[in-house]
Formats: sequence, structure tokens, C-alpha cells
Amino acid sequence: MAKRNRSSADPYRTGGSQGAEPDLKRSIGLASLVLYGLGITIGAGIYVLVGEAAGRAGAYAPSAFLFAAVVMAFSAGSFAELSGRVPQSAGESAYIHRGFGLPWLTLATGLAIILAAVVAAAAISLGCAGYIGLLVELPQPVLVSAVVVLMGLIAAWGIKESVTFAAALTVLEVLGLLAIVAAGFRANPQLLSEIPDAFPSLSDGAALSGIFSASLIAFFAFIGFDDVVNIVEETVNPARVMPWAIGITLCIVTVLYFLVSLVAIDALPLDELARSSAPVGLLFERLTGWPPLTITLVAIFATMNGVVIQIIMASRVTYGLARGQSLPAVLGRVNPVTRTPLLATALITVVSLFLALFVPLNQLAEWTTQVILSVFVLVNLALLRIKLRREPAPAGVFTVPVAVPALGAVSCFFLVVGSVLIF
Repeated sequence: MAKRNRSSADPYRTGGSQGAEPDLKRSIGLASLVLYGLGITIGAGIYVLVGEAAGRAGAYAPSAFLFAAVVMAFSAGSFAELSGRVPQSAGESAYIHRGFGLPWLTLATGLAIILAAVVAAAAISLGCAGYIGLLVELPQPVLVSAVVVLMGLIAAWGIKESVTFAAALTVLEVLGLLAIVAAGFRANPQLLSEIPDAFPSLSDGAALSGIFSASLIAFFAFIGFDDVVNIVEETVNPARVMPWAIGITLCIVTVLYFLVSLVAIDALPLDELARSSAPVGLLFERLTGWPPLTITLVAIFATMNGVVIQIIMASRVTYGLARGQSLPAVLGRVNPVTRTPLLATALITVVSLFLALFVPLNQLAEWTTQVILSVFVLVNLALLRIKLRREPAPAGVFTVPVAVPALGAVSCFFLVVGSVLIF
């Protein structure tokens, strides 16, 4: 079993705390990492926001998702480089520590990421329980408790096992979206030739304004690709694999979002699409003709996937902060059998369940989304500071031009402002 002796004045530079303990198990390859990224990115974003985007941009909604992806690519480049420069599970916290060296900012960032994850896990578990309740008549608290505890146990089981479970659910989730796209193209074989119509003239100010407004909504559908960095210590050859995983995830999500929104505006009247609280479910039933049970099962799988991935991610950030001496060291202990941070996973599971059962989540969810975008600003600024200090990147690490984090910071800052105005 691998051991690591850790002692350093800057634990985030070496990834250490104190004592010799087992490491996390490196067993995740590129395919599993991409599916993990897809699972945490796809979900509430496209399943809900395609209707809101259509309400703002009309027939140009696909352009809004494409524009959002282009802007988000700057931050993706920053995360890809930082995952090689600072390959630690604390992810954003470790990056910001390397860039600014402020312990209070490091801890605040980590706690914000953890809070966002447990709020997401709680909110998604409520949605999952709602779908299960359509099939099983049990009180909601019982269903929510069963979902959160079961997903927590799977997350604690082992990183290979839990990511494989999440990957299987992600495949089902993506197949559901592909079924919608295939049905849309079957219903309108000319749809491919109509793609240019999704792009307005640059002289059409009203259309461009609608696209910009819709893109502020669409950006939230892309948040999540960055969370793959939190399992960097469990990834095989992360310096090579992590940038590819981030890039492939963003590309696949972009194509899926563009095609689903294209099919949506073609298959449904814009006003009906904008009014629907479950536009993808409506699309699925309208285009495939399959019974509602099908999309209900897909929704159950998708939401279960969201819960388990959020628990994994939050537990790894907790672990990383503990190893960096920002949280109690006991939370950074790895079980020698499962090779997972059991106590951190249990803590995240319990907090998620408490929030789901006892705390109103609407306002928290809106606030945490804005916090995540603020973290993106800080991550980009951290890489910008590192580059301006001319710190050399380790050999073999993916790097981006200095303009990438600069543009990433500026674009995410405007997203924060825009999100405050919208929400």
C-alpha cells in the first residue's frame, strides 16, 4: 500500500498534512473521467434551462448555448492547466492558495464549493424522491433518506466502483438526450440544413440582445465540467488525462446542448417550450411517443447520478482541505480497505440529508450558483498571477497563453454581475 510522508511549510504545495497514511487509489482513466464530467454537468441545466433560453432567445436559443460554451472554454483552459500545476483534490482551493497564498481565502473557497455541492445533492435528492414517488407510494422524507443514504454508501464503496456506477447512469442519461435528438431529426429530416437559421445576422440587434440574455441562463448549464479536477489524485496519469477529460467533456456537452435546443425549437411552439417546467420531458413524450414511465425512469437515474457525484466531489474537497491543514486532519484520513475518505464522505452525506429534510433550498441554490461563478473568477485570477510571476510549469503539463485566464476572469466577472441582475 502506497504511503506518503508529508511535512512542509506549505502543505498545498506538496499536498501534505502530517503523518504517514494511505493515499487515495489511482484507478480512474480518461473514459471514466469524461463520463464523470458529463454526469455532473448534464442534468438540471439542459433539462430545465432549454425552455428558459428559448423564452429569451426564441429561435436563436442554440446560439446562446454555443456562445456560452465559447466563453466557458476560457475557464476550462485555466482549470486544465491548474490541474497539472497543482494536482490536488482540493481543486479550486489549492489553485487559489497557489495564486494568492491567503489561508482564509483558501478555506473560504473550499467551504463555498462544499456548500454548493451539498445544496445541489440535497436539491437533486428531492427531485429524485419526487420522481420515485410517482412509482412508489411512500412519504417523501423516507424516499429522500433512502436516496441520500444509498448514494452515500456507493460513494464510500470505492472510487472505481462509485465512478463506474455514476458512469452507467450517465450513459443512460445521455442516451435519453440522444433519443430526443434522433427523434427530432426523424420528424424533420431537413433539420440539419436549417442549422444556419439558428444564427442571427450581426446587424440584428434585437436578436443579439436576446442571445446575450439567454446566454446568461445557458452558462449555468455548463457549470460542473470543472469538478473533474477534484478526483485528480485518483486519476491515472492526471497531467496528461485531466486536460483531455475537461476538453472532451465541454465539447460533448456543447454538441448535446446545441442539438437538443435545436430540436426543441423545431418540435415545440416557443411559447409552450418557454412555459414548460420540464421541457425535455415534454419533448421526449411528444417526439418519441414512448410512455411517460420511460422519461420518469431516465429522470430517476439522472438524479441519482447527480446525488452520488456531488457527494464524491464534496468529500474530495473536504479531504483535500484536511490534507492541506485547513480542516481537521481526521477528515483527510483514507480508509485502507476502500481507499476512500470515509469520514469525509459520511459527513457530506449527513449534511446533504439534513439540508434535504429540514432547510428551504431555493434561495441557497441561487446564492451558491453565484458563489461558484465568483470562484471561477478567482481561479482564473490565480492562474494569471502565477503566469505573471513567471512560475515555470512542471514538465509535461498542459499550458495556455496568459490571455486565457485573463479573458476567463473578465467573462466570469460579467457572468456574476449578470446572474445577480437575473436572479
